Amino acid sequence: MVTESIDTVTRSVVKYMIENRITIAAAESCTGGLLSAMITSVPGASEIYPGGLCSYSEEIKMKLLGVKKKTLDRYSVYSAETAREMSAGAVKLFGTDCGIGITGIAGPGGGTEDKPVGTVFISVRYKDRELSERLRVYEEYEDPTREKIRETAAVRALLMARELTADRSEVEDHGNV
Repeated sequence: MVTESIDTVTRSVVKYMIENRITIAAAESCTGGLLSAMITSVPGASEIYPGGLCSYSEEIKMKLLGVKKKTLDRYSVYSAETAREMSAGAVKLFGTDCGIGITGIAGPGGGTEDKPVGTVFISVRYKDRELSERLRVYEEYEDPTREKIRETAAVRALLMARELTADRSEVEDHGNV
C-alpha cells in the first residue's frame, strides 16, 4: 500500500514536470539517492531529470554544491540553511529550472535533543521562489525506521516540487494541487 502511494505520487509529479517541460535536479544527503531512484523509475524522466548528487559528506556539499563552510559551522549540516544552499547548488550544477536539497538525520543514531532522529530539512527552489520545510518524521510515526524517514522525506520533496512549480491560476482554481 505504501509503495503504491509512493509510486503514484512519483508518477504524478514526474508526469507533470514532463508535460510542463520543467527540468529538475536533486542534491540528496540522508535520502542517499532514493529521490533520484524514484524519479528515474518513471519512463520519460530523462526528459526533465539530467541527474542528482548524493552528497553525504560536508566536503562534497562544499566542493560540488557550493555549501559554505560558514553555513555548516554556524547552522550544522542538518539545517534549513544547508538544505537551501544544496538546492541552489543543484540548480547551478545541473542547469535546471528546479532544484531539491535534502539533509537530515535518518538514524538510528546521530540525533540530539534539539534535532532527534527523523529530523529532515528540505528546500525546493524554482525560478525566484523557494519552499523550505523541517520535517519531524518522529512525530508522524512512532519510532520511524531509517527507511521510513528516507521515504517520507523523498515523497515530501516531490510534493513540495509540485506545489512550487504549479501554475498560480491552477492553485487558485483548484485549491491544493
